[in-house]
Amino acid sequence: MKKSTLLLAGLLSLSTASKADEGMWTLYNLPEAVYTQMVDYGFSLPCDKLYNNPDAISNYVVNFSGFCSGVVVSPDGLVFTNHHCGFGAINAHSTVEHDYMRDGFYAKSFAEELPNENTFVSFMRGQEDITNRIAPLIENKSLKEQGEIIDSVENVLNDSIKKIDKTLHIEVAPFYEGNKYYATTYQDFTDVRLVFTVPKSMGKFGGDTDNWMWPRQTCDFSVFRVYADPKTNGPAEYSKDNKPYKPVYFAAVSMQGYKADDYAMTIGFPGSTNRYLSSFGIQQRRDIENTARVQSRDIKLAIMKKYMDAEQNVRIQYESKYASSANYWKNSMGMNKCIDSIGLIRQKAEYEGKIKNWLAKQPTKNPATDVNFSKLEQLYAQNRPLVQALSYWSESFRRTTEFFTRAMSMNTKMPLKGSAANPKAQYFEFKDNSSEWNYALDKELTAAMMQNYAKMMPAEYQPAFFQNVKKKFGGDFYKYTEWLYKTSKVLTKGAKFYPNDTKKFMKDPAAQIGKDLLEVYQQIAKESMQVTEAIGAQEKKLTEAKLQMEMDLPHYSDANFTMRLSYGQVGGYMIGGFNSGYYTTAESIVEKFKQANKIADYKAEPIMMSLLSSNDFGKYADKTSGKMQLCFLTNNDITGGNSGSPMFNGKGELIGLAFDGNWDSLSSDINFDRNLARCIGVDIRFVLYMMDKWGHADRLIKEINAK
Repeated sequence: MKKSTLLLAGLLSLSTASKADEGMWTLYNLPEAVYTQMVDYGFSLPCDKLYNNPDAISNYVVNFSGFCSGVVVSPDGLVFTNHHCGFGAINAHSTVEHDYMRDGFYAKSFAEELPNENTFVSFMRGQEDITNRIAPLIENKSLKEQGEIIDSVENVLNDSIKKIDKTLHIEVAPFYEGNKYYATTYQDFTDVRLVFTVPKSMGKFGGDTDNWMWPRQTCDFSVFRVYADPKTNGPAEYSKDNKPYKPVYFAAVSMQGYKADDYAMTIGFPGSTNRYLSSFGIQQRRDIENTARVQSRDIKLAIMKKYMDAEQNVRIQYESKYASSANYWKNSMGMNKCIDSIGLIRQKAEYEGKIKNWLAKQPTKNPATDVNFSKLEQLYAQNRPLVQALSYWSESFRRTTEFFTRAMSMNTKMPLKGSAANPKAQYFEFKDNSSEWNYALDKELTAAMMQNYAKMMPAEYQPAFFQNVKKKFGGDFYKYTEWLYKTSKVLTKGAKFYPNDTKKFMKDPAAQIGKDLLEVYQQIAKESMQVTEAIGAQEKKLTEAKLQMEMDLPHYSDANFTMRLSYGQVGGYMIGGFNSGYYTTAESIVEKFKQANKIADYKAEPIMMSLLSSNDFGKYADKTSGKMQLCFLTNNDITGGNSGSPMFNGKGELIGLAFDGNWDSLSSDINFDRNLARCIGVDIRFVLYMMDKWGHADRLIKEINAK
């Protein structure tokens, strides 16, 4: 090993800016020092087994539907991801008569596997740095102009790649706050079918009670299969004639388990982090964005739960929406507590002081690093009320209720029916999706969100129709909503709307509401955009200053839903003077089953109590502890989007699926706490046990061939 590499690895391990088990690293240009640390931790494969090799691990890790990760585990295209990642697909197939969410599902043959709309898996086929191509083109351009230029370059690259292979596409994304640009090549498979899921009682065991908590016993997995064109084995739209995808390589599934300090690695598609964010930006996140989210969702979640608890059909309609909303509601609360508990804003400010001192010592000013801290602080102060208004607007009106969604859609370019020769007679109507929402819930939520927005926002950020509510309804948004739902036809099946006949069109109050909501949003967004652009320019300089000040160290870019690797070790953590332990056992879930009368999130089918009370788990029991191990901890660096990420041992074998972090990881989007932040994974042996003993999925167990 080169002396310089050893030195760099040493610096990496000692640096407070970039610790050994911190980082979301791109695979195509993995720093040598990082690979060296991985080997020191127990990784035993050559570096080219990660990327740029036919049998590289990167070739069988997938982006699952644009918001999660997954991994191919069989020669017939089986994909493991989390239960909560497959939640929407599972829910879409569920009815009162066949409630797969409640009862689980197993396709006993290929023919029984269920196709899913809007579900896809995306394979990363390559990545390269194109900064030299992009940077000269966007220099001194506005954000809008930069976006247009990047889109243009992306289009050119796609035209080129599609001449080689029509199934490929390229996405260009900024890295390091826009100081770098990478082009990533993807191949999307859109025929993805549901194969297996455990009941929600196990797939979401612990619910909101245990979310972001340790210890965990959640069996958070679901199984899908990728289908392909039978002639090419490439992507194809759904067809009954498609055949299971035949990957050249797929993940080996290990039954050997893990022990404390064993190497652990996740590879997936983390969505978004802001590790380079300034102290002023963190304060905005805590005081404005997170606070608005928690305050608004307190109201939304309570209303949804009331109706979901009262009627099974409503539960099915809103289950996925509720779970998604609740997840980031709790995340925001936890993040704010973590920010305060570790004094993160103060820590960031102190680090910025070091950067300021370093800049002052430079012989010449570099425009790329010449950050103006006073200006940055002033810009954030100026933007504060605007960001608050945008946050509350989004929480109140964007995809909150069917009424608001349709009202705003009315003021966009809807596809029209009727003769173009008579524009006034042209109309549009909304698709009947009444099976997806509940009228009474929608109405109460509409009223509550308007009332809350009026309470939290000053008049200058309120939509114009709020004045009408004040004048005609005494500011009573519930009375107004009763009138609204009786008067408007926007939720009426088969109702026709004539946008080219303005007088007729605007008679429906929903049209005016949608217009006013969009106008106030655009007004606030336009004002904020100018400030945000100026903030972005300073944050970019701050990031570049950090990179140059620590140029002897490798630095990872913030997550942006491109493939990343994180590495670390299996192990628990000390909290409150107690060792957390690093795995849970069947005994612990049985104890929680016994609390089901007090805690609804711990309820499960009697068969689960029977299965997990067994004294003999056979080959699924850990060979060292003799226990059935359910979930485990590592210090891998993960965030949203990493859900479903495969967790590999040092041989590159699958040992689990990442599905959550602990409470102390909730500030990880902006700061990784090596001592306390942990990744929670479901043990692959627990997954296989449930497939085998509960699902009796013999054909799948044989297909996976775990060893």
